[in-house]
Amino acid sequence: MAQVVKVLIYPVGSGLSGLGMKMVTNKSMQLFNGRGRLSQKDPMIERFLENWSVFNESLIGRIGLALLAVFALMALFSFFTPLIDPMYHPMTGVDPQISNSTGPSWRHWLGTDFIGRDILCQLLAGARIAFMVGISAAFMSIVLGTIIGMIAGYAGHTVDTLLMRLADMIMVMPTLLVVLILSSLFGQLNIWTIVLLIALFRWPGVSRVIRAQTLTLKQRPFIEAAKVAGVSHFRIIFRHIMPNVLPLSLLYMTFRVTSAIIIEAALAFLGFGDPGTVSWGMMLQWVWKTGHMFQAPYWLLPPGICISLLTLSFYMLGRAMEEVIDPRLREEGEIE
Repeated sequence: MAQVVKVLIYPVGSGLSGLGMKMVTNKSMQLFNGRGRLSQKDPMIERFLENWSVFNESLIGRIGLALLAVFALMALFSFFTPLIDPMYHPMTGVDPQISNSTGPSWRHWLGTDFIGRDILCQLLAGARIAFMVGISAAFMSIVLGTIIGMIAGYAGHTVDTLLMRLADMIMVMPTLLVVLILSSLFGQLNIWTIVLLIALFRWPGVSRVIRAQTLTLKQRPFIEAAKVAGVSHFRIIFRHIMPNVLPLSLLYMTFRVTSAIIIEAALAFLGFGDPGTVSWGMMLQWVWKTGHMFQAPYWLLPPGICISLLTLSFYMLGRAMEEVIDPRLREEGEIE
């Protein structure tokens, strides 16, 4: 429904500051264009465009975004390769004419592994697994760390002490070593269990940063005004504080993605990954176990290069986002 606008017309010289006409809306004074739409831009859209212009000025941000787009296309194409021919299935597809590892050819652009499976198809499937593990683990750890950090910073006293001591205990634990011990105790872990374990051990660092930000926010006048107005603590945390710490949480999410991808690849390479999935770490394990580490560079190099480039792209994206969030970094760059 169109917004109702009341137009009040006053005669000139009637004592109302000499205004001939006033337009009053229920929000603010807004102008209409010839098509009847609001000509004033949404503040959120303007802010997004402003931040995008700052991001677009960063060379590392553009390179990181381009690399992410390439890997996203790889992950998307992985769904279609089995439809071309069953032998291009990354796990079960085998070329009937090949029974060992062969180099690149027209049928297999990156060659085949030790039983005749296409390496390119495995590489595409590995991109999908890397995105799934990295983004899922990072998202869960960021959500957990943000909530705990806000509660600790806002509540203070005993609650703050208990939550931060818990974060300190988890932070000093080596994530990879703990997951290796759990894998040796409970056997092979599926991919979602690995994602959950990574998330549970990666939230403390984020929680400490969010707590520090919350400690400064809760002293601001708008938080004091909300308390005086009788707003509940729950609403203050999630309605007033959370929108101000979310940009910082999203920034740290990009860095958590890189660590999650590396941890999953290391687990798979050491033989503790999910045997039912084809990941880049699993490809490296197959190269090692079958003795092709130095005999098949066409098999060894692609997954290693992809791990390096994908983690680098998220890191570059995070650095560019850091310049958007922190204006002081932009000023330092202009001075240099």
